[in-house]
Amino acid sequence: MIIAVDGPVAAGKGTLARRIAAHFGHKYLDTGALYRAVGLYMIRAGQDPEDQEAAVAAAAHVGEIDPTDPDLRAEETGNAASKVAVNQGVRDALLEYQRNVAKTPEGAVLDGRDIGTVVCPDADVKLFVTASAEERARRRHTELLGKGETVTFEEVLKDLEARDARDSGRKSAPLAKADDAYLLDTTKLDIEAALEKAVEIISEKTSD
Repeated sequence: MIIAVDGPVAAGKGTLARRIAAHFGHKYLDTGALYRAVGLYMIRAGQDPEDQEAAVAAAAHVGEIDPTDPDLRAEETGNAASKVAVNQGVRDALLEYQRNVAKTPEGAVLDGRDIGTVVCPDADVKLFVTASAEERARRRHTELLGKGETVTFEEVLKDLEARDARDSGRKSAPLAKADDAYLLDTTKLDIEAALEKAVEIISEKTSD
């Protein structure tokens, strides 16, 4: 079984997707981390994430970035990831890897921006997880403060809205809700309530 979990930054899709995978005993892949790895590789190499040729070359080195590296979750890395993600060459380079993970015999849960529309359009269940921009910015601001970063809520909201615009407006695999995806708004839901709703949706869909 393939479960696709898409949505904008800080909507809670990553945490939710991990919990869904654990609940059903499936493999989990954070596809956004692949783009973050490309972005982080470029940052450390002193390269411009908007340099298309350099970004495609960097995509071949994602395996060199430790998936537990805390710098993957830095705001600078997230912004770089958003920039390399508009590069069709980078997306092509990472697409096969993502699809191979999706074919895992025990089932897989993939989260990202284009899983249900591009990576796995035939996924058994598709969820589009979202929340208001203000709530997403609040969550992200709290997370950054917890890491000791000095940033204002207004700055986080501005960056988030800019990333939303890039992700939704890019020509290559833009962030979009698949027509057959279930919309799950987490603005007023904590993780337990969101998980309960997601499991209910998945169970109903797979029992048909």
